[in-house]
Amino acid sequence: MAPAELANALALVGVVILIAALLSGLVERSGVPQVAIFLALGAALGPAGLGALDVGLDSPALHIVATLSLALILFTDALGLDLREARRHRVLALLALGPGTLLSAALFAALAVWLLDLALPAAAILGAALASTDPVLLKGLLSRPELPASARHALRLESGLNDVVLLPIVLVALVFAGGAEPGAAAVAKLGLDLFLLGPGAGVLVGLFGLATLDLMRRRVGVRRDYESLYSLGIAFAAFAAAEAVHGSGFLAAFAAGLTIALFDVELCDCFKEYGETTAELALLLTFVLLGGSLIWSGIPLATGETLLFAVLVLVARPLVYLAAFAPARIERPARLMVAWFGPRGLSSLLLVLLAVFAGAEQGPELFRITSLVVLLSILVHGGSLVWMGRGRARATPAPAVAPAVAPAPTLAPPPALGSTANVATADPVLVSAAELSALLASGAPVVPLDVRRDEARAESSFQATGSRRLAPQLAVADARRLGLPSDAWLAAYCTCPREETSERVARDLQRAGFARARALVGGFDAWRAAGLPLEPKA
Repeated sequence: MAPAELANALALVGVVILIAALLSGLVERSGVPQVAIFLALGAALGPAGLGALDVGLDSPALHIVATLSLALILFTDALGLDLREARRHRVLALLALGPGTLLSAALFAALAVWLLDLALPAAAILGAALASTDPVLLKGLLSRPELPASARHALRLESGLNDVVLLPIVLVALVFAGGAEPGAAAVAKLGLDLFLLGPGAGVLVGLFGLATLDLMRRRVGVRRDYESLYSLGIAFAAFAAAEAVHGSGFLAAFAAGLTIALFDVELCDCFKEYGETTAELALLLTFVLLGGSLIWSGIPLATGETLLFAVLVLVARPLVYLAAFAPARIERPARLMVAWFGPRGLSSLLLVLLAVFAGAEQGPELFRITSLVVLLSILVHGGSLVWMGRGRARATPAPAVAPAVAPAPTLAPPPALGSTANVATADPVLVSAAELSALLASGAPVVPLDVRRDEARAESSFQATGSRRLAPQLAVADARRLGLPSDAWLAAYCTCPREETSERVARDLQRAGFARARALVGGFDAWRAAGLPLEPKA
């Protein structure tokens, strides 16, 4: 790569990171699809704009970024899978993945054969790609408090599992897409690669990675920033190990993430969050690359049978899911929400790009058709999210504004705590259980904040007495919604090593004006060990 090309690539990555960070709050509040912003950025940089970005389907950069994105999606989907939730809502999971996902893929493939006159293998690839939900668009929906719980469970399970159900369909169809019928030996080898070598390599890498991390934690300790990077190391190592033995690296990445989730090792939240953030940035970078010119190649197809096919895909999905979830005991609004919000997005494009990278004859045509469906989905489903956001803003009264209070010059604890032995009372972010005991005994206002991971909280039947539940990623918004007093001591507790989550929450709250927000050293275990009051979990 020439120095100028390297500089352009680094500039592109930097722009994506900067814009994603700066607009994250605006995107969250407005509901505007983040992917739409980055498609527009790609168009501005592409041949029709500044001419700084011109990526073709044969571009090595697109191949690398798309491969990394799909591997990271599968890894983080599996890593973030709440297996307790999946067991509790196994009926929803089975309906979403069986009648929902698979019937949608079959119906889309049948429509492709009928309307587009595609060969069956190509139609199967297209149907599977279009049955995949977009994790970036869905992420904004899942963070909304007004979303019914049953809809949240169903959509979260679907988005976390349907790609790994659809990927084998694409890989098998690619074998038949060449025109020649594979022999029995080729079919047996394909089964070995898909269902043994790939997943087996992922499980082994996941087990080795967990065992090594646990050993080094106990012996010498692992820095938090490097522990967050460790998640990416496991994902990439699993992918490479599977490819080395001619298995599927994508299935290996999913198997590695699922292994970590199955063993339920207490990992710092940064382990999962860093992987998810990196995967999202890779997805957005891919959208910028595609937004230069490639994804717009679907627009000329918006006539006749192709446009009818795209519209039917968006219409058929809700009908399939309404029928699929008929046996489920969920309320009608939740069923409608699950049926409607199955946005097509980057995961669809990544799956169909596998056909392009494999050299399938109809690969470019499949990509253009998928691009048209994705653009329509961003317009329709993204517009629905914006409309929902405006409706919520009109329905929610403005919070009462507390009178302005001049901030204290420092965040040091009050003098009453100074007599507590062996406690560093000058720390502006942390508070010990002994300090909290002294505060409670003095009658000072103390509000415990439960910021444990959902999985860790589900394991416990108790919480600190008087706890208010805050979502770590929405801590400030939740604190304001709950009307937490700005002059009270807010003691955030979690269960992760070294208070990573609670300390981040405390800092966010302090910046938002809750000057006495603190992270409890030792977390929930320290609260319990100090004999502080407990109550049944709300």
